[in-house]
Parts: sequence; structure tokens; C-alpha cells
Amino acid sequence: MPDEKGSNWTFLTNHSHVLLCLAKDPYMRIRDLSAAVGITERAVQRILAELAEGDFIDKTKDGRRNIYKLKADKALKHPVESHKQVKDLINLINDKN
Repeated sequence: MPDEKGSNWTFLTNHSHVLLCLAKDPYMRIRDLSAAVGITERAVQRILAELAEGDFIDKTKDGRRNIYKLKADKALKHPVESHKQVKDLINLINDKN
């Protein structure tokens, strides 16, 4: 969403936005993730695949729905933040202190 100057960049990536949404609701559907993050369903599918490939999430089936389990103890990926874990990001943003 553009700010008052028309800029639409954010500090966090779409990958982190998807992770934060799943931390709140591990049963979120791709359609709901797409709406919450503001990206296409195809982009959400790609991000979920990359998060699973990077071993940041596990996906299991519950009937027709998926359940996503975050690997909260996993270190963040970029060298600048690799001293922190996924749970640190979640706690910071989702007020789980």
C-alpha cells in the first residue's frame, strides 16, 4: 500500500509477511494469505514452496486443508539477521513477548 508520498516499499519481505500470517493462523488458506499480504495466490504458492524448501515450515494435510508448522528455532536467513531466530521476528511483530 502506497504511503503519503506514493511509495509502496516495506521493511519486511513477502516471505516474512507470509510467515507472520501463518504464526497467527497455521490453517490459513492460500487465498487468505494472498489477500492478507497483498500478492497473488501464485506468489503465495511460490513463497510457501521456498519456505518449505528452506526448512522454515512443514506442511501437513488435514482433510482438504493444509496446516503449516513454523520452525521457530530456525535462524533467519540473511547474514545481517542470522543471529536471530524466526521466533524473534514473530515475537517482535506479533506482540508475543
